[in-house]
Amino acid sequence: MTDNYRHQGMRKRLVESLRERREWDESVLGAIEQVPRHIFMDSSFLEFAYQDKAFPIGSGQTISQPYTVAFQTELLEVEKNHKVLEVGTGSGYQACVLLQLGANVFTVERQYNLYKKVKKFFEQHNYRIKVFYKDGYQGLPSFAPFDRILITAAIPEIPEALIQQLKVGGVLVAPLGESGYQTMIRLRKTGEGEFITERHGGFVFVPMLPGKAED
Repeated sequence: MTDNYRHQGMRKRLVESLRERREWDESVLGAIEQVPRHIFMDSSFLEFAYQDKAFPIGSGQTISQPYTVAFQTELLEVEKNHKVLEVGTGSGYQACVLLQLGANVFTVERQYNLYKKVKKFFEQHNYRIKVFYKDGYQGLPSFAPFDRILITAAIPEIPEALIQQLKVGGVLVAPLGESGYQTMIRLRKTGEGEFITERHGGFVFVPMLPGKAED
């Protein structure tokens, strides 16, 4: 799928609509403007790809709305060469926004069909992102510690395994709460067993499930 002047213009308008809603870190908006969201979606959604909405991607999952992607990305405070763990690859769009910011991205997906699809997608488009078919609750201990951890599904509490894999001084962002409504939290690990937790408004995400699914 191509990325032409029309798509670029649509992204520019999307970024302007986001800018009207609140103040942003301009590097985050710059990444949103650079990553072609339409290539992560079925061609039937092409005309809708730059609306600020979530859309289905199969296996009961969605590609998050651009506002949510930008919001989580900004809270994460990504710096160039940060090692970032994303839990819940989905379409791969969020991972590519993090990559655009200069992060070294590791991402895990529990749905095998999505994992296969996104692994092939990253290879085809030369996105240098390491993707794993794993239980997100377990993280990636063999690659830890991480500077940043992003959870892209609703979770009732932060798994201890992920907290252990976060560097001291690191940041974890997640939608925390039961199905139907979550509070976006930013957790700063200030020492071993020491944290500062901030709350940043309400969102609705699909639930994060344990284990690995075959489809």
